[in-house]
Amino acid sequence: MREDIEDQAAAALRPTRTPPLRSALRGTDADDWLALDVRVREESWHSSVTQAQERAAAPLLPDLTRLGLAEPAFALCHHNGRVRERAVGQAWSYPGLLPLIVIRCADWVEPVRERARDLLHEALDTDTAPDLAPLILRIGGRGRGAFGVGLLEEVLRRAPDTGLAALLTSPDRSVRRFAHRLAIELQRLCPAELARTAARDKDTVVQDLCSDAALTALKDAETYDDVLGLLLNARSPRARSAGVTALRRAGRPELAVPFLADRSALVRACARYVIRQHGGDPTLWYRDRCAAPDDPGLPPGAVIGLAESGGRPDSGLLWPLLAHPAAGVRSRAVAGLRILDLVDAERMRPLLDDPAPRVVRETTLALQPSSREVPLEWLLERIGRGRPRHVRLAAFRLLDARGGEAALRAAAELLADGDTKLRTWAAQCVRRRRLSVEPPRRPRGAGVAGPWPASVQPARSSGSP
Repeated sequence: MREDIEDQAAAALRPTRTPPLRSALRGTDADDWLALDVRVREESWHSSVTQAQERAAAPLLPDLTRLGLAEPAFALCHHNGRVRERAVGQAWSYPGLLPLIVIRCADWVEPVRERARDLLHEALDTDTAPDLAPLILRIGGRGRGAFGVGLLEEVLRRAPDTGLAALLTSPDRSVRRFAHRLAIELQRLCPAELARTAARDKDTVVQDLCSDAALTALKDAETYDDVLGLLLNARSPRARSAGVTALRRAGRPELAVPFLADRSALVRACARYVIRQHGGDPTLWYRDRCAAPDDPGLPPGAVIGLAESGGRPDSGLLWPLLAHPAAGVRSRAVAGLRILDLVDAERMRPLLDDPAPRVVRETTLALQPSSREVPLEWLLERIGRGRPRHVRLAAFRLLDARGGEAALRAAAELLADGDTKLRTWAAQCVRRRRLSVEPPRRPRGAGVAGPWPASVQPARSSGSP
């Protein structure tokens, strides 16, 4: 048995010329390495290394074969722990397979794990960290996987600012989160840099980390203005909301007024908070902006803000806005009336024919709870093929919400429709209707039917009477 294992390891570890990691497999996805490890482990249970290599369909396999790394990689992923142990011991000859060493650092076999950790401790530095960090952090979520994360943090703490910079801009969001937490802890970034990242990064966790850290680190008024400018002009609502909230601390509530009509509900709420903290009344501002129903410059955020800040008496300003020339204002007016629970099916029904899809979507959402108040024949007309697509979709959503025979009738007409979405919704409607009327099926082996309760069903006789 021992000889067979040694033969397997020797066959998989023939010496090979390999290029270094950063030039050989730069940018390879961490999930590809994990998939390779799992697939080879499964295939090697009943196959030789060569057969497993032929059968394992992993994204990395063509590149590994071209670089002469396929057989050592299979040994590092082999199901037999002794093969993996010997492969790790000879892994210095194959620097292109360092990602597999990262995986072996969480191996369940202790000798494999300890050898891999010694090797990673020697190999991980500021040059290899950017390529290995995504995989290290994924392995860190496993049992016995904390070693790699701790080692990565130790290397980055010792590294200069340039060593951490490559991870701060990594395409992998888990790496960016890890690197920014560490950079904030070590105070490697100034408030302006943190604010710039909060304004530009697409990940909400990074946005929150950096905006909070930027505002916490502020010391002088000049820097304060720079940081606030970056946050207030950010595309991200979370970054803008952090900047708006900071205006209270800065004692500058007048800068929060334009954000009362922001497109984001979170930013609008923060602006109202800042203004109220300084004795202002944002509702008065909203009423003043919405008092002119024909104003072409009326921002949609002011319309929905009135509903969020005001009350039912403000509906008198919202109803006229259903006829506003701007689609954004019309849709926000519908949403505002829905928030105030003042939906009127008869007055809103004409908006289901609106040329703007967003107005029709908002009207449909408002009318769904009262869909039976919309005339049935009127809705059935609007699922016809001659109507605009967004109108047909809205009409069927209301018919589906209405339920009963009306929904089934509409669905039957759309089962062969050319629109994929309508056809799919119709099939789902028919399926739900069928399941609601069919009696439940008796499970197999449920016993003999009869007048007795299930707990006292007579037992079936297996012999002669």
